[in-house]
Formats: sequence, C-alpha cells, structure tokens
Amino acid sequence: MKLNTPRWWYEREGRSGRVRRTALKPVSWLWAWSTARRVARPGADVGAPVVSVGNLTVGGSGKTPVVREVLRLLRDRGAEAHGLSRGYGGRLKGPVRVDPDVHGAADVGDEPLMLARDGPFWIARDRAAGAHAATAAGAGAVVLDDGHQNPALKKALSLVVVDGETRNGEWPFGDGSVFPSGPMREPLKAGLARADAVVLLLPSDLDAPDPELVALFGTLPVLVARLEAAAPPPSGPQLGFAGVAKPWKVERSLRAAGCELVDFVGFPDHAAYDEDTLKFLAAHAADQNAGLVTTEKDWVRLPLAWRAGVTAWPVRARFEDEAALLRLLPA
Repeated sequence: MKLNTPRWWYEREGRSGRVRRTALKPVSWLWAWSTARRVARPGADVGAPVVSVGNLTVGGSGKTPVVREVLRLLRDRGAEAHGLSRGYGGRLKGPVRVDPDVHGAADVGDEPLMLARDGPFWIARDRAAGAHAATAAGAGAVVLDDGHQNPALKKALSLVVVDGETRNGEWPFGDGSVFPSGPMREPLKAGLARADAVVLLLPSDLDAPDPELVALFGTLPVLVARLEAAAPPPSGPQLGFAGVAKPWKVERSLRAAGCELVDFVGFPDHAAYDEDTLKFLAAHAADQNAGLVTTEKDWVRLPLAWRAGVTAWPVRARFEDEAALLRLLPA
C-alpha cells in the first residue's frame, strides 16, 4: 500500500487513535477471517527448500535487510540461493528473473531490483510459478520475501521479522489490533503458530531487546539482529529523504550514524519520484549547501539522470548469533 503506516497504530494504549481504532474494528475482523482462510491452504513442493522471511505487521519491520542477509549466508556456504518476491509496485506479473541492467523499479518493484544486484532474484505474482522457474534455472534454495501470509509454497523454514524498537511509547504490535484498526496482518498468536523462529531486528543504538516483548514469543527461538550502516553516511550537510513505511526511522538511523542532516523529508511507501519532486529536493538542498542522501530502496526508484547526484546509504542486518541462524537454515 502506498502510504506511511500511521504512528497511532503503534501506541500500546491507543490514546490518539482510540476512536479510529474502534470504528475500524469490524473491518479488522473481516480481514483476520480472510487471512485465516487463505493461510490454511497447503503449499506446493517445488523440489528445493524454501525459506520464508515474513512479518506479522503491515510494512516497516525490516524484512528486506533480513532477506538479503539470509541469501548471503546461504550463498557463502555454497548454496545456489535465489530470491523470490511478488514484485510489489512493478508492472510485470512474472515469473521473470530480475536484471538490473534491463529492468527498472516500475517493472519489477524497488526491493527486487535492489536485491538482484547481489545475485539471482525473481518476481512472480504466482509464487509457486516463480519458485518453479527459479528451480528450473538451477536454484538449490529459494528465499521467499514476504511469504508468511502466502500459502502457495511448502516452507522448510519460516522466519518472522519483528521490529524490536519499543522506545518513545511505540510498540511493534500496537495494542494487537489487526489491519486497518492496527498494524497486525493477523492476530499475534495465529501468526506465531506458523513460525519456526523470530528475527528481532534492533537499531544499532539500542542496548538490548525488551524482555516483555521477547516473552510474547514463548518457546520460539529468537534471533537478535542489528540494523547497521554498511557504509558511513556522506560527509558534510545532507538533506535526507525516504519513501518507506516508517520514514521517521530512516531519519533516526541517519542521525545515529553521525549524518549531519539539515532536514529530512518523508514520502509515502514506494513513492515514485517525479521531476518536480526531485527538483524541489535539489533546490531545498542547494539553499542549505547540502547534499542529498536516501535509502538504497529509494535510490533504485530514482530516474537514471538523478542517481549520480544522490547518495544511496546502505544498511545491513547483522545477526548477533549468526551460528544460530545457520543451524536453522536448510543445508
């Protein structure tokens, strides 16, 4: 969905969003019922292990860096691992193998385009057809992006990514309400019942996970990962911008990494940057003698002529106990 997730979704007490939350409850019940029916269907066996990386909330949990890290770990130990996504935001239905030299974000979506720079990555609206195409092309393992509520494939491992940041009155599950009354794609208990492990993603400047949050996961293994800068932010004054589900977290991360932000502009998730918008950002930056910096996901959505003038700031998910994750991944 092309919007920023409302911050009132993440209030545990629901102070400012109480009226909206109550009004939207009937739609939430219908959403939860529909999801429960869909995920009950059996998945197809495509002849290769499928690792699903998903989440329980709508947008902004940090799934993409985790997908990237899982693909890296599988490839580093010799697996021919291919990524697979629906290709949200792209016009192509697939199955198609993403080629960064041929495709743009309007064709295949921003996240697949970014991840295809690392290795084989596919998009397909029909995830089973996409996985079959990947295995026919030699994939020995398939990493399914955003697959937790998609039952199309039989999964060897289901990882659920949870945004572990609980400060400033925010809670990753809000008060537990299902969309659109809250951020949940399905009730917490139902989503966790199909998971094999939880990846708790923390910012680099948060000391430890919230024990109350960890307790919600019961006996499931909890793998703590840190969202860290893969490179220093650009030096000197910078105007930051991002079109992601939680743009305020990009701003916070840039500042924590030492970026000298003069301003930050948030856009709707998966925003398409037109010439007028980019000219406005460039003029705003020039007025303050600043450069332009954004996320890798936003950078691949920029027109080619604009990319040289904007710095893409990469981040990565670093697992505190990488060996624990390797033990869970299919051999």
